[in-house]
Amino acid sequence: MSASTPASTPAPTGADAAHHLAQINLGLLKAELDDPSMRGFTDQLEPVNALADRSPGFVWRLIEQGESDATRLRPFGPNTIINFSVWTDVDSLWDFTYRTDHLDLLRRRRTWFERMDGVLVALWWIPAGTIPTVEEAGRKLDLLREIGPSPEAFTLRTPFPPPASHPQHA
Repeated sequence: MSASTPASTPAPTGADAAHHLAQINLGLLKAELDDPSMRGFTDQLEPVNALADRSPGFVWRLIEQGESDATRLRPFGPNTIINFSVWTDVDSLWDFTYRTDHLDLLRRRRTWFERMDGVLVALWWIPAGTIPTVEEAGRKLDLLREIGPSPEAFTLRTPFPPPASHPQHA
């Protein structure tokens, strides 16, 4: 099995005390956030972010200083917004994404976001207690574009287990 191919058996996706799961996803806006056509999206930002914040397995999300979210940050282009967060494990992120009210926004994303080609979502394991950087997220997106899913960058459809923890030596 090559490093870029997930195991043929389902990867363990449960919590690992030594690692957390970072995720980034990009969205290309159809209009500015203050445009009336975006109201269905912007009206749901606060409730969905609050839902994420209290969801099992949630650890952290990027928030612009002085704001309640990161929608004004545009590190990947003037019309591209990011969702950038950390979770304890793949299952927690999956449950939030597909088993909560977040799913309604996901189903209606074409109302507010342009279709984009290529890799828009990347997941990767980080040491527990650390916060990933936007630059790191960009590198993970690039890696996923270049080689596809691997233990270093993957998707919810192709998860990889956390890196093996090494025992502490006295």
